[in-house]
Amino acid sequence: MNPRQVKDDIPGTTLFDGRMARKGYALNKMCFSFNDAAHRAAFVADEDAYCARFALNAEQREAIRQRNVLALLAAGGNAYYLAKFAGIFGLDMQDIGAQQTGMSKEAFKARLVAAGRD
Repeated sequence: MNPRQVKDDIPGTTLFDGRMARKGYALNKMCFSFNDAAHRAAFVADEDAYCARFALNAEQREAIRQRNVLALLAAGGNAYYLAKFAGIFGLDMQDIGAQQTGMSKEAFKARLVAAGRD
C-alpha cells in the first residue's frame, strides 16, 4: 500500500506534503516573519496591509480573519509556523491542538496527560 494513502485515510488530518508546502508558502513565510516583534506589531497595526505584503490568497486571508486554524492548515499552513501567528493572540500549541480536535483546551490537556500515562 502507498504510504500516502495510509496518511490520507486519517480522518480530520491535513497532510502537509510538497503540494501543501507550495500552496502555503506565502502564509508560512508571513507567519515566520512573526519571529520579529516589529513584524508582529505591524500585523496588529494593519492586518490587511501586512497580509497583502505577503500576497496571501483569498482562502488564506479569510482563514486569518476568522482565526481558524483548521482553515489555515487546509490553506497550506504548517502547524509550527501557525503557532507564531497564534502567539500574537496569546495562544499556544495546546490551543491549536484543542481547535484541531474540537475539544476545549482543558479537555485537550487532560487527553495529553492521559496519553502520557499509557
